[in-house]
Amino acid sequence: MSTQEQSWKGLPIGAKAFIGLVITIGTASLLQAAIHQSSKNIAQFICYLGVAVLASRLRVTLPGITGTLSVNFLFILVGIAELSYSEAMTLGAISMLAQTLYPNRPNAIQLTFNVCAGALSTALAYVVYHNGLANELIASRPLILCLAASTYFIANAGCIGAVISFSEGRPLRRILVDCYLWSFPYYLVGAGIAGAIGWFNQEFNWESSLLFVPAMYIIYRSYRLYLGKLEDQKRHVEEIANLHLRTIEALALAIEAKDQTTHAHLQRVRIYAIEVAKELGLKGTELDALHAAALLHDIGKLAVPEHIIAKPGRLTPEEFEKMKIHTVVGAEILERVRFPYPVVPIVRAHHEKWDGSGYPFGLKGEEIPIGARVLSAVDFLDALASDRQYRRAMPLDEVMKRLAEESGKSFDPKVVSVLQRCYRTLENLALAQSGQAGDPALPAELKVTRGPAPSAGYENASVSDAPGREATFLSSIAAARQEAQSLFELSQNLGASLSLGETLSVFSVKLKPMVPYDAIAIYILREDVLMPEYVNGDNYRLFSSLRIPVGDGLSGWVAQNKKPIINGNPSVEPGYLNDPDKFSTLRSALAVPLEGISGVIGVLALYRSERDAFTSDHLRLLLAVSGKMALAIENALKYEQAESSATTDYLTGLPNARSLFLQLDRELARCKRDKISLTLMVCDMNGFKKINDRFGHLEGNRVLRLFAQALKDTCREYDYVARMGGDEFVVIAPGLPADAATKKVDQIRPLAMQAGFEVCGEQILSLSVGVAVSPDDGNDAEQLLTEADRRMYVEKQKQPTEKDQRLHTRMKCRLTVELHSDAGDPIFGNLIDISLGGCYVETSAILSPASNVKVIFSMDDGALTAEGTIARLHPGSGVAVQFKEMSRDSRDIMYRVLEFVQSSTSLYNDRYLQSLFKR
Repeated sequence: MSTQEQSWKGLPIGAKAFIGLVITIGTASLLQAAIHQSSKNIAQFICYLGVAVLASRLRVTLPGITGTLSVNFLFILVGIAELSYSEAMTLGAISMLAQTLYPNRPNAIQLTFNVCAGALSTALAYVVYHNGLANELIASRPLILCLAASTYFIANAGCIGAVISFSEGRPLRRILVDCYLWSFPYYLVGAGIAGAIGWFNQEFNWESSLLFVPAMYIIYRSYRLYLGKLEDQKRHVEEIANLHLRTIEALALAIEAKDQTTHAHLQRVRIYAIEVAKELGLKGTELDALHAAALLHDIGKLAVPEHIIAKPGRLTPEEFEKMKIHTVVGAEILERVRFPYPVVPIVRAHHEKWDGSGYPFGLKGEEIPIGARVLSAVDFLDALASDRQYRRAMPLDEVMKRLAEESGKSFDPKVVSVLQRCYRTLENLALAQSGQAGDPALPAELKVTRGPAPSAGYENASVSDAPGREATFLSSIAAARQEAQSLFELSQNLGASLSLGETLSVFSVKLKPMVPYDAIAIYILREDVLMPEYVNGDNYRLFSSLRIPVGDGLSGWVAQNKKPIINGNPSVEPGYLNDPDKFSTLRSALAVPLEGISGVIGVLALYRSERDAFTSDHLRLLLAVSGKMALAIENALKYEQAESSATTDYLTGLPNARSLFLQLDRELARCKRDKISLTLMVCDMNGFKKINDRFGHLEGNRVLRLFAQALKDTCREYDYVARMGGDEFVVIAPGLPADAATKKVDQIRPLAMQAGFEVCGEQILSLSVGVAVSPDDGNDAEQLLTEADRRMYVEKQKQPTEKDQRLHTRMKCRLTVELHSDAGDPIFGNLIDISLGGCYVETSAILSPASNVKVIFSMDDGALTAEGTIARLHPGSGVAVQFKEMSRDSRDIMYRVLEFVQSSTSLYNDRYLQSLFKR
């Protein structure tokens, strides 16, 4: 075992004295063994010593401290029973030394203490086992060995436990019970094994005792398993504690949401209460309960109307009666949490008074829980020292005078005494831990200004309510409450769905009671054009047909300038009234930009048939919800994009594997209901890797796209064609009989060959197809796919191995070429790679991706050219050009280009080598 790492200077006097005593006695025991050396069997001693040193590496960590327990105690007991005193002491000291040195390197004090403690324990156990009086009183050798093992355990654990007790101030009994007592049965088991080894030595020879080495490992494994269970239990307890802590934090946040003035109040009360409780000697569960209650004592205010909590004045008797229920309600709420410490009594009694005049039960004196007495006084102090709606904060010294006046009446005199003595220190501590002021208040009024709008068709945005619309104070109050509720419901509904259509539909329905309109149009910005995503109301068809460029018309100006327009003219929208036969009754428009995280994503436009129908309040409401609306639209658009990419193969446009499995399950269920068969065909291309290797991945992608399109065109409209991955495709054909499936396979096979020949000009591809039919070959998706895949691979094995018939390889080259683009002047570059599908040119010029380009390979022969598009751009390094699809004639020209490039590269390489040799 090893004690906890602690420096010698930091140890208390008692610990130093005890360590010195153990070292002295242990050293004396070792010296005695060294002086009186003797050996029964030196080979037996060396063997036991080696095994004990090896066993020192098998260690388990003790719970609660950093000490460890090693399996070498078993061989120390064997040494006590079978070896001489000097041999047993040597074995115990060396094995303890090995255990202490591995795997960490302790300081000299620790090393010396551990070795001496082990020597002392070994000496005591040896004396007990070989004591003549003990052998006369106890005739049974196994019992004496158990007594010696117990002596070794008590001495060794006692030495280390005493050092920990002196160092940490923990009770010795508690340390032994918590950290060491669990291992005592293993010492007794070790004594039994040591006795069995001794019996084997007597009956046979000492070498037979080595057969017990596996038992040593079994004991070690049992230690590890048992301690693993202890660690799991400890982890579970910690998780429960963290759960309660999170519950406390969540409930405290609920209080702050109801009464915003209590945020700093809760933190200050918590700090004061905990420190006062420590001064009063509270610890353990009482302190934990007060910690939680300090945060949650006002949780019952959730049942108190908000206007009572925030009332800027003294409460009426009726309001005070309502306020008093928060103690009982808070206790009832917290009873459901089932805290592992008494939080509920503190919360229920935190408004009780020392003289019995408090509520809810009129407890007095010591009947009030100590935590509630502390919390009551601290709550009073903080309430007077904090700003409230009905008064300013009082100076802390004056608050303490008021608190002292209530000592013995409302508050426990002992609590008041602690506060009087420590209040300045506690205040500094509260300020230090808070670390910052409260959150700044939001402005009560919002003024919206905008830049000058176009003069044609736009109205002045400085709008006041029309005559007759002035609201009375009663209607204003009612409207304010209704507005808050409506905005809350609208905000809730915006995040309830990721469907863009559903989100916009719900938004328009919820918005109409707040901002009346005759027509609504929500435009989404797509490639600098506003597209109507949702339209409802009058002139539905007109608005649905609009395509508004950014900057044009009313909505286009709003999107470009990120500013709202109120009471604008709807007829200025581009394309709205271009047709003289069309007529609109709409006379005013209110449009606001929808700004998301990435900028403007659209425009919300409302239209009315009356002139100047929209007010500044309408604009204010739209501005209040436009931000949330924009985020909801952004999320819905991202969800649509993710949903599409999650079910569609990006290269071929076919459904991907995920979509395939979902569709297959649906089709199987439908076919079972209709009692019809379902045919599944798994197709795999043979030779596709050759295309990628010889012609490049761009050409391989072209082959996949051509085959996918041909396969889809060949199948029926209601067949499901998907790309499984790589060069594997799957066809789901519901209701297709077996004979028709065979014909379908014969139609599909040539498609791969045609796609390969069209791209590569060679018969390089073939197709293996595996067919499975439900219900004959399986009733679920996994069975059908497995069977079809198996049959496909059986057919693939039958395919003949074709020789590599490549005419032109994908070449590395070095040739100067000329690039002609639509952008301007010719560009020169170095051709370093070319195939039938494309090439790579090193150049520092910047060309636009997907732009057309013409590559001229020879200045002498103008026919050696190829046209293509920029497939990939590496700024400052070069461009990858993908050649356009070729006809027979253009393919012949391309073969000439490849021959020219190859011969030119060889010529330049030869010249370069000759110039090197001349040097």
